[in-house]
Amino acid sequence: MKNYFILFALSVWMTGLSTNAHGREIPDFFWMRKVGAMSYPVQQAVYNVTDYGAKGDALSMNTTAIQKAIDAAEQAGGGTVVFHPGIYLTGSLFVGNNVNLHISKGVTLIGSQDIGDYKKIDTRVAGIEMEWPSALINIIGKKNAAISGDGVINGRGKVFWDKYWNMREDYEAKGLRWIVDYDCERPRGILIAECENVTVRDIVLYQPGFWSLHILYSKHITIDGIIISNNIEGHGPSTDGIDIDSSEYILVQNANINCNDDNFCLKAGRDSDGLRVNRPCQYVVIRDCVAGSGGGMFTCGSETSGGIRNIVAYRMKGVGTKCGLRFKSTCQRGGVIEDIYLYDIEMIGVERPFVVDLNWNPAYSISKLPKGYDMEKIPVYWSKMLESVSLEQGTPVFRNVTLDNVTASNARTCMNVVGIANSKIENFILRNVCIEGDKAGKIIWAKDWKLDDVQIKAHDELILEYNENVDMP
Repeated sequence: MKNYFILFALSVWMTGLSTNAHGREIPDFFWMRKVGAMSYPVQQAVYNVTDYGAKGDALSMNTTAIQKAIDAAEQAGGGTVVFHPGIYLTGSLFVGNNVNLHISKGVTLIGSQDIGDYKKIDTRVAGIEMEWPSALINIIGKKNAAISGDGVINGRGKVFWDKYWNMREDYEAKGLRWIVDYDCERPRGILIAECENVTVRDIVLYQPGFWSLHILYSKHITIDGIIISNNIEGHGPSTDGIDIDSSEYILVQNANINCNDDNFCLKAGRDSDGLRVNRPCQYVVIRDCVAGSGGGMFTCGSETSGGIRNIVAYRMKGVGTKCGLRFKSTCQRGGVIEDIYLYDIEMIGVERPFVVDLNWNPAYSISKLPKGYDMEKIPVYWSKMLESVSLEQGTPVFRNVTLDNVTASNARTCMNVVGIANSKIENFILRNVCIEGDKAGKIIWAKDWKLDDVQIKAHDELILEYNENVDMP
């Protein structure tokens, strides 16, 4: 399936440069020519899962049969794994080196609703390294692999969403809001971890139990032409779209995402564990993408500990998204978020088009063990979350961010930028920015902003407090 509107937008891309509506070129940073997969599985051999015992009847469990086909392809040096049209029930699958898992039109993979069908692995979840169930489809420690086709991957995650909401109510009553997201095990849709040269192309992904597509500790990854639609049978908690986590040289293009959390999100670990790992998210291009419902069209954070830098996003459109351009962290995270370039961004009906928050969601972000718990008996990942971080290490820095040719209409609050006294939001450049909305919003604790042709059209005045060299026209 293709989004032809997005593909048309791609046609204006030429040799690493693009011209925006005001005649300026999108920067051609040297590293932009290196993003994305450098190779693709080209082995001619075809392995049909039916030959290994798979049945597309929506009832038979096919994990073993499909995995046998994948393993046979990898052991033979590579190939394409294919399906006859049908609906295939499966647990976690693991794609191998030089293998293309091709899910063609007429094929649907449906995820098991039994968490036991998702093998436990060592991974990172929401910024913490821990044991957690594998995803529905996994590519881990592999090179030159792909997931392709116009077919559907349906995680059938509502059972896991319901489990989470039930647990959350109980945990909040006990003062444990900060840990429920980790205690409630839910499978991701697709996990690409510790990989190189992997492509995910054209597939449709529905209803994961947790994050939709997680790129972790990987490099040279291409995500192209995919559709993610998670708000089926309700709004799943933490059903992010694409999470790029401590990875580099990543290309995301022509994607269309409706979810119930951040749509396109950059992450780099959280708190003491993220500072220990200290791996940045860097050299990422996101272009020609559409965000519908979701928490943030383009988001940096809140897991910022390893740093997020050298990111370019352009020709993006948000329609009805909660937040548009979103930067979030807390004073436990640390990390430097810098050299972010956002061009040709259009937002329609986005509630909060521009948000910077250094004290994001304290109930979730601040870990505190209630009375009655023994530190010697709690899980290891609880201890990681509770480990203290010094103010110096834990204070995040947001600087050197450029917004160029950005428009937003029918917003609720145009801007909500709040730094802190010891970490001001520094050196943001806003050029050709026009935001129309009900409330103007605020800029607090910012420093050395450069503003050129910036218009905030609202029913009240923008609040400016504790700033240095931030003069709105």
